[in-house]
Amino acid sequence: MSLPVETPPPSSAFWDSTWHARVALPLAAVSLMLVLLWLWRPWLLLPGTQPLVMQGGDPYLRALMRTISAAESNVRRPYHVVYGGDYVGTLDRHPNRCEAIGQGPNRGNCSTAAGRYQLLYSTWLELAAKYHPQRTDDALDATGLSFAPVYQDAVVHAWLQERRWGNVSAQLQQGRIQPVLRRLSGTWTSLGYGIESNSMSRELPGVYLGLVREELKAAGQASGQEKSRAANAARP
Repeated sequence: MSLPVETPPPSSAFWDSTWHARVALPLAAVSLMLVLLWLWRPWLLLPGTQPLVMQGGDPYLRALMRTISAAESNVRRPYHVVYGGDYVGTLDRHPNRCEAIGQGPNRGNCSTAAGRYQLLYSTWLELAAKYHPQRTDDALDATGLSFAPVYQDAVVHAWLQERRWGNVSAQLQQGRIQPVLRRLSGTWTSLGYGIESNSMSRELPGVYLGLVREELKAAGQASGQEKSRAANAARP
């Protein structure tokens, strides 16, 4: 009589092998890192979304301004960049350097765009004469007004509140980021609906959503701190 043959349990020889384990675990870790990098790529690849220098203001407009600079000046020093990618060392005034345009529909012309929001010299003079904190009654004085980061922010923040755009903040509060980007694309052509979209244009709605959450959180914290200071000041 023959004895029954026992069936061996399923083999785990793959994981029992030290060599296989040494290879598989690092591969799994690398795969996870690649997935995370893909999910976080807009923020990792967008140094232009760094916080504004200007303090205060509408959190929805602040997030929009950071989104604009993600498309227009996606560099580590966005306030100092001029069209074409070079940097200027001083921001005493708008650089007004007309840099050659090498591609796109305006190839062969030049652009004076500069700063975080890539403002043309003529645009800066017009806006600075109306919104620069150091402006005077003489519009010609705008040529000598500081182009420092805080003033770039302040001027553009005020500009985005003009009636020509509609009520941008209200639209953003309603979640209408794409209509806002479409309207602004006539001025900032990289926002996804203009003549010079770039590789980041399609990412901008998602980038904005992350930034507005950050700005609203910061605004809430600032508001809480103000209330705390007011309460402390009111105590006898």
